Amino acid sequence: MPARDEVSRQSVLADQFFYFFLRLRKDRIRKVVDAVNERYPQESTEQKARRLIDAQIPLSFLGGSLMHLPRLVPGLGYAFEFLGLVGGASALSRMHLYLILEIALLHGKNIDDEARVSEMLSVVAATGLAAGVSFLSGALDIALLPLPVGAITAAAAVRMIGEEAIRHYSVPAVEAVPQF
Repeated sequence: MPARDEVSRQSVLADQFFYFFLRLRKDRIRKVVDAVNERYPQESTEQKARRLIDAQIPLSFLGGSLMHLPRLVPGLGYAFEFLGLVGGASALSRMHLYLILEIALLHGKNIDDEARVSEMLSVVAATGLAAGVSFLSGALDIALLPLPVGAITAAAAVRMIGEEAIRHYSVPAVEAVPQF
C-alpha cells in the first residue's frame, strides 16, 4: 500500500510535463504568495487573490494582443499566424496556471496534490478556447479585428479563471463521512 504522502503528490509524469512544457516553477509560485502575504497581512485571502488577478490582467491583455501581431504583417501567411497563436496560448496558459496555483496556495491548498492536475488541465483547455475565439474572429477578414478581440478575451479569461479559482478554493474540504 502506498504511503499517504505518495498518494497526495502529483505523479512524476504530470509534474515533469508541466515543468518542461509549460515551464511551471512551483518555487516561484510559493515566493509570490509569500510576498503577497508579507505585503498585505491585514487583507483577507480573497482580497489577496484579487490582487493577483488584477496584476495579471494587463499582462494577459498584452499577451492576447501580441498573439495576433503576425496577422498585421502582410504576406507572412497562416503558418506564422498559427505559430503566434500557439506561442501566445502557451504563455497565457502558463500565466493562468500560475494564477490558480497561487490562489490555491493562498487558500492553504497543497499545490503538489494530485487534485491540482485536473484543475490545471481545465485551465489549459479554457485558455485554448479563449485563444481560439480571437483566432476565429480573423475569419471575418478584417485585419485588425483579432487584435482587440484577442486582448479583451485574454483579459476576460484571467478574471473568469481567477474568480472561479477563488470560488473553488474557498469551499472547505468535505470530510469523508464514515459509513456503517
